[in-house]
Amino acid sequence: MIEQYTITTTPKYNFPQSTPNTTLPQRFIELSINSLRQVRTNAFQYNPQTMQQESTTTDYPIQMQLKRQPIPLSPKHQETTVSGVDTSTIKIGETTTGIIVAIRGATVHRQNHNYRYTRLGPFIFHITEENKNAVYNSLERTYFNTPYNTHQSTPPLMQMPTRLASLLEHWLQGNLTKTTCSGIILFDGSLTSGTIDTPTSRMREILSAARRNNNVVLAFSKATSMRSNGYLITDLLPEGEAPYLLETLGLRFKAPTIPLGDVYVARLHKANMAFRLDIDCEVPVQSRMEAVEKLLGNDVMQQGYPETLRLAHILCTFTANEVLAMQHFITRRHGIQIVNRPDMHRLLFGPFGREGYA
Repeated sequence: MIEQYTITTTPKYNFPQSTPNTTLPQRFIELSINSLRQVRTNAFQYNPQTMQQESTTTDYPIQMQLKRQPIPLSPKHQETTVSGVDTSTIKIGETTTGIIVAIRGATVHRQNHNYRYTRLGPFIFHITEENKNAVYNSLERTYFNTPYNTHQSTPPLMQMPTRLASLLEHWLQGNLTKTTCSGIILFDGSLTSGTIDTPTSRMREILSAARRNNNVVLAFSKATSMRSNGYLITDLLPEGEAPYLLETLGLRFKAPTIPLGDVYVARLHKANMAFRLDIDCEVPVQSRMEAVEKLLGNDVMQQGYPETLRLAHILCTFTANEVLAMQHFITRRHGIQIVNRPDMHRLLFGPFGREGYA
């Protein structure tokens, strides 16, 4: 059974306990409306090649070894809450001065064999070179305690969608770690920090809050660039009965990248699929293994990927019908004219102008 809690305009947030900070969704709405008001007189260029945009990590360790001896796992059916969080962003068009993007986040809880989910958004923004600093730094200062005299590196215009989604995702992660007790919390991606959109101090605080509430954070990467002896670590699967983990040793990154989790290769289903799994490095090894075993005993693991995290991804992903609805909304509510410009690659190069050939 899946129960729905959808949030768009209300600051009430349906976590198992009261949420310490519920003002971020409201602030997202305010900034969204203000940015769209600035585009009233602009023409809106519909982008027919709208694609889902997700934040990705490119972790290239300068040193790493992979232990080929599997760590066997046995599912533990002790009742444990499993929670997952994910965000998504999409560019839905362009104006003469900027881009129009939408951002949405979702959290999913599995408890007593039931799934409950909460969605925030979509938040629609008109981002320009003129307002991007105000939008980004306002969220940074207000909700992540960034001092006003601290200079924040505002991303280039085309990177703003994923960076705004990262802000929402970190806020959701932080609230999840503070409102869940003795549970397993699933992140999408890695626990690598030190990048511009993942400050080390912010990730340390999120993981520290999780440990204070006796939670264990498990971060699953759908794809990884990590290699051992030239091979992707998720391809180096030894013979053996799943589920099991493979441990990495001597992991080192080039500064300023800092890993806050130990990296494993997780094959959690008999299907021959494996994922990179980061586990908070300050959690004792025995507690890590117990957390993965409780995950196996409490969640559906089809294809070796947790269903809770799969649902979080699906629920925050935009569909084609939703993109059309958002385009209709900004046209009717904000008077933005839709203009279909010709695809210059198609016009100039014919069948050779499609994406991948230009």
